Amino acid sequence: MTPRQGDSRRGRPRQGEADARRAAVLEAAFAELVQHGYAGTTMLGIARRAGASKETLYHWFGNKRGLFAAMIRRQSELANAQMAAALEHRSDPRETLTGFAVSLLQLLLGTYSITLNRAAIAAPELADVLLAEGRHTTGPLVADYLARLAEDGELAIGEPEDAFRLLYGLVVSDSQIRVLLGEPPPTDIQDRARRAVDRFLTLTAHGSSGAPDGD
Repeated sequence: MTPRQGDSRRGRPRQGEADARRAAVLEAAFAELVQHGYAGTTMLGIARRAGASKETLYHWFGNKRGLFAAMIRRQSELANAQMAAALEHRSDPRETLTGFAVSLLQLLLGTYSITLNRAAIAAPELADVLLAEGRHTTGPLVADYLARLAEDGELAIGEPEDAFRLLYGLVVSDSQIRVLLGEPPPTDIQDRARRAVDRFLTLTAHGSSGAPDGD
């Protein structure tokens, strides 16, 4: 009997359904992480919470580390899309960088990011994943933007990566570590972002002795 049109994939989830199921598993993993910590989170517990089989999880992610790497990767992709959008504005550099700084603080001080960072502190095998999928992917986006500003004569900088590190340090300061240690997130994110960008632009203005030189 010839299958009817649309029946050839019967028994297999469509791509949209598969993506939704994977997203549900990642959300279940995050809920388990919040409740039990990384060491106490098991593939079985995630599978039960997600209403999936443990075999499916192993097929998709390989192991618990692979599953959490996928969670970090998804968060990184969402964050980088947000960061890229903030940097796409062909407006005043101060406004664009402030938008980026606000997005960065909201990301790093949000519950999702703080929870993943705490997990990475407790499980060193996740730290490399968090760096590779997090700051090491965001950094080049910002460095490229800063390089364009320098080419346009808007900034006086050495290596764009050094300029990014300067900007990152001014924006984040000690706020993330304070939240990781249990303090509530600051409520003045807009003001913090604006002050950090003002300092960065002062340090990288033409004629400033504080401009990074790449050494």
